[in-house]
Amino acid sequence: MTKTLLSFGHGFSARALTPYLIDAGWRVIGTTRSEDKANDMFATGVEPRIWPGANMEPALKSATHILLSAAPNEQGDPVLAQYRDAIVELAPNLQWVGYLSTTGVYGDHQGGWVDETTPLSPSTKRGELRTKAESDWSSIPDLPLHIFRLAGIYGPGRGPFAKVKSGTARRIIKQNQVFSRIHVDDIAQVLWASINAPRPGAIYNLCDDDPAPPQDVIGYAAELLNLPVPASVNFDTADMSPMARSFYAESKKVRNDLIKSELGVQLMYPDYKTGLKALLDAEKSRS
Repeated sequence: MTKTLLSFGHGFSARALTPYLIDAGWRVIGTTRSEDKANDMFATGVEPRIWPGANMEPALKSATHILLSAAPNEQGDPVLAQYRDAIVELAPNLQWVGYLSTTGVYGDHQGGWVDETTPLSPSTKRGELRTKAESDWSSIPDLPLHIFRLAGIYGPGRGPFAKVKSGTARRIIKQNQVFSRIHVDDIAQVLWASINAPRPGAIYNLCDDDPAPPQDVIGYAAELLNLPVPASVNFDTADMSPMARSFYAESKKVRNDLIKSELGVQLMYPDYKTGLKALLDAEKSRS
């Protein structure tokens, strides 16, 4: 039987995982809201489905593995809202289900360390919605669920270089503010490792080894580009959107020991300096 991944919300992380699956002879079905993105997915070997809209039950019935990236909203998880009964029925036949959550479920720890055993205490609406979605998925009997709590994601096309080059980057300074990050290629290799060594009920933090203040990352990007380091701006007086300001509501350092000890993962980009340098080198090679 052909192994089949059904990817709900086939976005940045799922696209990075896709080559592992295609190279191994898998069938990959992915959902998107956009016809243009559907065409792009088809070009990479993924069978696109426009959803919401398409009837996903045939794809669900053929799936051996499910990856869940669709964000929850005030009404809950969108996949569960439409297909909970079908998933409950299919649960015993599934080999692996991955839910992409966020380290935001831990809330604010004032720069302290958290790991997978840390009690959940979200302090933002996004974190609250993800916490509820984790609980809702975990409540399905016999579902081989694996929860992946992602730190801030960066990768090709998602880095600080464009803003630094355009002169719009700012080094926002907030005392004791620190973030953890993860390169999208490392997300993909963790997911692939878990698929090949499933442990239903597992929860993994996905982040690199070097939590760092955001201003340090902007400064290093400018250094790599041989451009002036952007001026520092005090967080309290900075002109920021509510969304941007909300990212500074939490400060914590996230431990990633479990992906190494249990899944044998060796990070390709163990710190932001390694990751940013690789991104810039790749940009230069394409130009």
